[in-house]
Amino acid sequence: MRHPTLLDAILHKRGWRRHEVFVAQLASAGARAAKHYENPRLARVRSVTRTTLGRWCAGTQEPRGDAATVVEFWLGHTVKELLGPAPERELVLARSLHDASLAAAHRLDIRFDTSFLSVAAPVPGTGGVWHLDGLRILDGTSVSVQMYEASLQPDSVVIGPEDLEHLRYFTRSTRRALLLGSLGAQGADDLYALDAAHARRQLAMPVQRLPIPMPYRLDELTYALLWACLNLDDSLLADDGTLHTELERLDFHLDQGRSAAARTAYTDLSQVGSLWLGSHACAAFVERHLKAGDVSPVMWSRAQFGEQAAAWLLFRERHSLLRFMRDRSSGLESDPGCALCVPESAVHGSEPYERLLLLLMVALMESHGLTVWVCTQEDYAQLPEFHLTPDRRVIVADWLAPDAVWNVESVDARGASDAFAQAVHHARTGTIAEGATPAERIRAFAEYLGLGQDWPRLVERCRELGGYGTAGLLRARNRLIHTGEIDRVLRFLGEFDLAS
Repeated sequence: MRHPTLLDAILHKRGWRRHEVFVAQLASAGARAAKHYENPRLARVRSVTRTTLGRWCAGTQEPRGDAATVVEFWLGHTVKELLGPAPERELVLARSLHDASLAAAHRLDIRFDTSFLSVAAPVPGTGGVWHLDGLRILDGTSVSVQMYEASLQPDSVVIGPEDLEHLRYFTRSTRRALLLGSLGAQGADDLYALDAAHARRQLAMPVQRLPIPMPYRLDELTYALLWACLNLDDSLLADDGTLHTELERLDFHLDQGRSAAARTAYTDLSQVGSLWLGSHACAAFVERHLKAGDVSPVMWSRAQFGEQAAAWLLFRERHSLLRFMRDRSSGLESDPGCALCVPESAVHGSEPYERLLLLLMVALMESHGLTVWVCTQEDYAQLPEFHLTPDRRVIVADWLAPDAVWNVESVDARGASDAFAQAVHHARTGTIAEGATPAERIRAFAEYLGLGQDWPRLVERCRELGGYGTAGLLRARNRLIHTGEIDRVLRFLGEFDLAS
């Protein structure tokens, strides 16, 4: 049947259209709204006449004042939306969320400064929106979300059969979306995330419930990974055509001994698109300009923040460069290394989840056999990214400069390379990430980043998430990024002795 208003359609779908049922639900909603808004007056919104209800549902009279506040809080739509026309399609509605689940969503936004989660659906049945803002480099993105009440099981939280109809309805689209399982009704604060495409594959089977693995609990680690992956993936998808065109023009620049490109020359690209193009150009320049007999045992990276570290964790070009360095250094007496400058100002200016990405980047480098040295003096923070060969030849390959997409140069003059060699020597001899093993160095770096307060818990969390794998949480739709190295580094960290 076609309903005159959205309100009428929702009440019929919920089984709340009968007057006596409606007033009971309204009174309950008034009590909850009074507590939520800390306004006792809302608890007195307890009843309306049968005639008024009929007029509301017909759209000829609208709730006003406290009654409007309670109805909007209760049904998750504005009065204007509720009294507007009902959709022509049959409504498939998710169950109403427990107040504690709504509070958990609010606390998520308080905990993470780049999170803006709205679980209310602007269109019935379509889910809410989670906006993940960027900071210095990331452009910011939004993803559809649907939250469900879940029950706790030994190894998962489970969305039950009462939500299967809406689960299938919500996940039928191929758009990017996340499911959030909440334990609010169970008296717990935790939220758990699952990629909708992963859920869709499970729901294609004759299942009666949908489990979300316990390792997919939303905390600093999983939030950092989702924030990075969703932002990078969506921006690169938006830039796909432009990047394809720019790649065809790149060979000329890479064949030169020196080349640079200003960001203003690529106004059609997002910040992330420019970052990827610079990363690709620099990686290709390094591989092209190192001589056949050269090795590349030392690199300097200017990464200081989580967004820059996210590129190392997810860009395929960065992964290839790490393997290139490892393979070029095979058989050498000294291991390859990477020097960083992470001044205290960068640490204090970052949130914990950002710093976690930086820690994962260092661990990824160590997992590829690079020894990482970290200095902290501000004077070294602006050095370009470069590679230093044993014969003191320098390959500048900078893709993290604030005003350039790339800056590449092959420097052969011994005098010109001295400053680069001194910077590496300073980082190597004055590193704050001291230790004879990767575990010791990474833990020392974690302490410097303010992440070492509960080192055993962090290692255990990496072991838990890495052991299960992130395939159901992180889904790269773009060919330019790859999540496999994240699983690699989580497993690498998870192998550390908890007491080390």
